[in-house]
Amino acid sequence: MRWNLRLTAANKGVWKASELQRSLAEHGLVISAGKMSGLWSGQPVSLKLEDLDVICVVLGCEIGDLLIPEPEKVSRPGQAETERAAVGAGTVAPAVIPKRRDGRSLPPE
Repeated sequence: MRWNLRLTAANKGVWKASELQRSLAEHGLVISAGKMSGLWSGQPVSLKLEDLDVICVVLGCEIGDLLIPEPEKVSRPGQAETERAAVGAGTVAPAVIPKRRDGRSLPPE
């Protein structure tokens, strides 16, 4: 899914995150400046369905305006391995090192 809040808001005449934040607060949804920044400029990791309802009411939009499906990004189990094997037959894949999303380091092993 692609998060489309900023474009949806612009189409409704809302150009600033702070403006949307005030309108959401007037409807009972108080969002911190940090979380509002994430909603406005990025893709949220999680969002309550009740919060989506308030956002839709404030912007006068449908959920489909905020969340755009991207079915081409969905792969079936085993599909990625099959495609990699076909493309890179005989090559060794590099080890994947997990990273945290919040930028903090992982604990020592």
